[in-house]
Amino acid sequence: MRHLTKNKAFSFINIFGLSVGLACCLLIVLYLYNELAYDSYHRNVKRLYQVGGLFVTDGKQERYPASPAVMARNMKQDFPEIEETARMMTFSFFGESQTLLQITQPDGRVRSFYEPRGSAADHSLFSLFTYQFTEGDSSRALSGPNEVVISSELAAKIFGGEPAVGKTIRISSSLNGVHDCRVTGVFKPNDRPSHIDAQFMISFYGGSIEDRMRSDGNNMAFDNLYTTYLLLKPGADPGKLEAKFPAFIDKYAGKDFKEAGLGRIDFLLPVKDIHLHADMMEMTPSGSVTYLYILGSIAAFVLLIACINFMNLSTARSSRRSSEVGVRKVLGAGRGGLIRQFLGESLLMAGIAFVVALVLVILLLPAFDLLTGRSIALSPSLCGSLLLFFFGLSVGAGLLAGSYPAFYLSSFLPVEVLKGRFSNSLAAVSLRKGLVIFQFVIAVTLIVMTFVISGQMRFLRGADLGFAKDRQLVIPLRSEVAKRIYPSLKKELARDPRVLSVGASAYYPGIANAGSDNFHKEGQGVSAGQMVRINHVDEDWLNTLGIKPVAGRLFAKEYVASDTGAHVIINEDAVRKIGFASPQDAIGKKLLSVYKGIYHADEIVGVVKDFHYEDLHMPITPYAFYLNAEAHYNYAVAHVGAGDVRSILHSIESSWHALNPGEPFTYSWLDQDFQRNYASEERLSRIVNYFTLVAILISCLGLFGLSSFSAEQRSKEISIRKVLGAGVPGLVALLTKDFLKLVALAVLIACPIAWMAMNTWLQGFTARIPIGWGVFAFTAAMVLVIAFATISIQVIRVALANPVKNLKNE
Repeated sequence: MRHLTKNKAFSFINIFGLSVGLACCLLIVLYLYNELAYDSYHRNVKRLYQVGGLFVTDGKQERYPASPAVMARNMKQDFPEIEETARMMTFSFFGESQTLLQITQPDGRVRSFYEPRGSAADHSLFSLFTYQFTEGDSSRALSGPNEVVISSELAAKIFGGEPAVGKTIRISSSLNGVHDCRVTGVFKPNDRPSHIDAQFMISFYGGSIEDRMRSDGNNMAFDNLYTTYLLLKPGADPGKLEAKFPAFIDKYAGKDFKEAGLGRIDFLLPVKDIHLHADMMEMTPSGSVTYLYILGSIAAFVLLIACINFMNLSTARSSRRSSEVGVRKVLGAGRGGLIRQFLGESLLMAGIAFVVALVLVILLLPAFDLLTGRSIALSPSLCGSLLLFFFGLSVGAGLLAGSYPAFYLSSFLPVEVLKGRFSNSLAAVSLRKGLVIFQFVIAVTLIVMTFVISGQMRFLRGADLGFAKDRQLVIPLRSEVAKRIYPSLKKELARDPRVLSVGASAYYPGIANAGSDNFHKEGQGVSAGQMVRINHVDEDWLNTLGIKPVAGRLFAKEYVASDTGAHVIINEDAVRKIGFASPQDAIGKKLLSVYKGIYHADEIVGVVKDFHYEDLHMPITPYAFYLNAEAHYNYAVAHVGAGDVRSILHSIESSWHALNPGEPFTYSWLDQDFQRNYASEERLSRIVNYFTLVAILISCLGLFGLSSFSAEQRSKEISIRKVLGAGVPGLVALLTKDFLKLVALAVLIACPIAWMAMNTWLQGFTARIPIGWGVFAFTAAMVLVIAFATISIQVIRVALANPVKNLKNE
């Protein structure tokens, strides 16, 4: 303690650096733990699996978590390894981003709510997955038609503090229709995350979903709309079960797949692996193992930088403590005792840093939640295990940071150091230099990553997507009433000169598009077909989004009668993949498909320029547009012109309420919706930005400490040089050049490492920025300026000091 209080600057730099490094590491560990804890709380998680499918078209495979309605029943019937099955249908997969919920109050007033996280489920779901019911019986919930189970959060929002079970909610779903559903259960969400993030679940029975399931019958080739979960019996081998799937598919769907030119390969995915390893569309956004490695590496490197500071400062100050070591050895201290003393000092500082780091973590956790977009809950059980881990991490950091100084200092020979002949060994100086280089290699790599990731995010925000994304107002049509009033709403909006155009569709760019079919041209067999995404639009939707024709024409009001259900418009990629010679060659040709054994032939009337209907992670693929026979759309899109947006929105809202007074008006902007596809990259960018600043701060603290001791050690040399006529600029250059050489070498080492890392990351985008030399030049200049400024603070102070004060005791 005497040593810490006597050397306040040294103690502050070490404890502050270790505290910040530990706090950053602990925050990232909490995030990693949260990501790895998905679905871990389910009682039977080791026996829970999701059935995934690889859909094969023309030798190409697409991965989906979707299966037909009867698959669960047939699997349970055919495979004795399966104990129980359950199905789910997630509404957002099929264009229903929010569902309208309404209750009638005792005074007759209707209250309306929108809920984005809705689904339909079997009652057996609650026997597979662990749900804590606060109201109702989980074994009987959803067992009857038009039943609904809601979360405690939604129950409080709708019913306040009143019991919810037995009450009725009118649910307007574009997938299931409008039905009064009886609440049969309320569940409390678990503190730990799950890939099933539904706020309400309705029964499959009593609505349009049941009608569709009945019309599908025993079909197992088409209408893959459901997610199927299996609970295997204890001791069942999932690998052996998976090996039986090809024969199972051939038994129930082989003929239909052959006629349609399709194939399906089913596989089992452990539920605990869904969040990070599914690599397909799920109810919640999937995590990324790559990003976890990146963040884990940042956490380790930031902590390592703090430990390096400790080692460097301790060995640099060895001359100060050499006499102490000599005296202790003369008085009988052994090397082991000295090692324990120095390790004890480092562990004491690590302990203090641990306490400070915990305080920082508690204070910063709410801000970190905002930064990461996660809600990280510190439950008592979690706190206990993590506190032990964090304490062990701190002890490990203390031992790592103190080990080299302890062994180095304890090796001094008392005869040499007490005669004043101590000098730093070449090995110690070389190691110190190497550690400084390593510190700045990490810092420079993080800076380059920051610039490249930020540049890619700017590029994604401004990239040409092939359609007009700006000032496009998206109005969800969620209820049957909203769908019915669309033609009237369109006429009302068309009267406003500030609204340039209005169209409607089943899907719009940037959201999940579940519609697809296998198409081929005349003269080809179905096996040569291509999987093509399908969107049903009205006659003005393509014009509203500014999607341009390259051959033929677009849908238009004068062609509605002939275009409806018989004509199709495709994109350029569909022309290439299906095998037409050119867009002009495709016009007037037939596009053929097979559905449930029935052949369909649609005439191509237009080809549009390729556009990105998915985010830029995904390549452009074949796409087709059909004109809807009825005005039954999921979304209206209004292209708003220049002007006061608030007044335009107020006018549109007034038109909405005049036609549909019982439903709230909601909207979003297409460009913002599209940008949400890059949420994980935005999170990564923000995290890397902040932790890069921390890494630079800790590195500069260490450099400041080393330069301070270097200047202090050379104070007499500087004084003699000043007496002999040396100027301040020359002295500053003399004292900074050695450190700047190390930083420059670190830049040279870090640049190729950063280029390889970022080039690999950019491969995940179909459109990306080039990594130019300017990024590395700017980074090098910035790091050298920061390093020079950090070193100069102390060096200039020493260079300006009166030489008489340093030389008077010679």
